Amino acid sequence: QVQLVESGGGLVQAGGSLRLACTAAGRTFSTYAMGWFRQAPGKEREFVAAIRWSDGMTYYGDSVKGRNTISRDNAKNPMYLQMNSLKPEDTAVYYCALRARPAWSHTYYGGPGAYDNWGQGTQVTVSS
Repeated sequence: QVQLVESGGGLVQAGGSLRLACTAAGRTFSTYAMGWFRQAPGKEREFVAAIRWSDGMTYYGDSVKGRNTISRDNAKNPMYLQMNSLKPEDTAVYYCALRARPAWSHTYYGGPGAYDNWGQGTQVTVSS
């Protein structure tokens, strides 16, 4: 099993920045990708970003493209999400996710079904 713990959420003013971190513990040797999703009250879980473990290829949701950067350190743990130019509509609970199944060239990383393990989430609130 894999345990994921998010950190770095909080309250920030519009235009500000936050860096979220996701630390994984347990059977992390079978990691094929990791990602970030977010969910605002009354809305569906939305894809934010993902990183493929084999080559570091990154993917971003349209609503955050150009403002967010997903990365990992040399040890691949933790994984980070740098969020810049934050807007009130970025307010949500942000979840870290891990894919433990093999990935293929056609694997779609933008849906929750692509991931096998989830963290408990961290709240991000952006004030106007």
